Amino acid sequence: MLPRRRIGRHGPVVSALGLGTMGMSEGYYGPSDDASSVATIRHAVDLGVSLIDTADVYGTAGHNEMLVGRALEGLRDRVTLATKTGLVQTPEGLAVDARPERIRRAIEESLRRLRADRIDLYYLHRVDPRVPVEESVGAMAGLVAEGLVGHIGLSEVGPATLRRAHAVHPIAAVQSEYSLWNRDPEALLLPVMRELGVALVAFSPLGRGFLAGALAGGGALDEDDMRRRLPRFQGDNLARNRPIAERVAEVATRHGATAAQVALAWLLGRGDDVVPIPGTRRRENLASNVAAAALRLDPEDLARLDDPGLAPSGDRYPPELMDLLDPEVRAPRGS
Repeated sequence: MLPRRRIGRHGPVVSALGLGTMGMSEGYYGPSDDASSVATIRHAVDLGVSLIDTADVYGTAGHNEMLVGRALEGLRDRVTLATKTGLVQTPEGLAVDARPERIRRAIEESLRRLRADRIDLYYLHRVDPRVPVEESVGAMAGLVAEGLVGHIGLSEVGPATLRRAHAVHPIAAVQSEYSLWNRDPEALLLPVMRELGVALVAFSPLGRGFLAGALAGGGALDEDDMRRRLPRFQGDNLARNRPIAERVAEVATRHGATAAQVALAWLLGRGDDVVPIPGTRRRENLASNVAAAALRLDPEDLARLDDPGLAPSGDRYPPELMDLLDPEVRAPRGS
């Protein structure tokens, strides 16, 4: 049975590992199959995974939310359902729109697609530079008052933005990329989160598959795999980053575990307020990920994994997506 963790000081209690569903829609990690993805989500719930994470911008025309809604039919009372709003797809690419009136339209559309009457955890996917975060969070607080949303979260924000938002309405969680592939939240964000009683929901805890050996042995990505656009998977950056995955694999061999289990166990050991949400489209990976909750890393393992010489090379996103981040969390350009 998966251990449980609380999302925020007064938020829901969920499984220590959740499930991210972004990769189940086309356009991210290669071809997808809806029937298989539905079966994977349902199997996750059977294994005790109770935090299911999606967003209104994943897939075409809300595809991912519709997929999750279909998968959770008859299982809704067994999960904490999380979705996000604030990113929109335009002909020119992704943009941010967190105006209060857009948030109101978005929640109604998300509830319809998810076949739900309430979102347990509703995130602001990105802060809109044209809209004070207080206004966006104020609109979300109104949804809480109406009973349409249980708790509010933010995604990819820095500590000052978190404080401003939290002053308007309690923030239960911040969703940030956090893993051995990206430790940026540790220095400035995590201390403020812990002061305020905010949980960290860690997306891409396996470094978009890199830490799990996705490119071990020189394997190539599919032509339509979004990782081809990410600087850390390109050219010299990729070569410089391989030692990180190799170190994780070495520790895994020592324990007779998988690299993914080691990467997840490391994250679970960062604190009871950290909840990783690994994504997978394959049912066979689910049981393996869940087993990571039982893996205990010793001081020697941690010393090897925390080696400062294993810092990642390259930005997390291409420039146009870096520009959508809260300025506090934008990494320096280049390697």
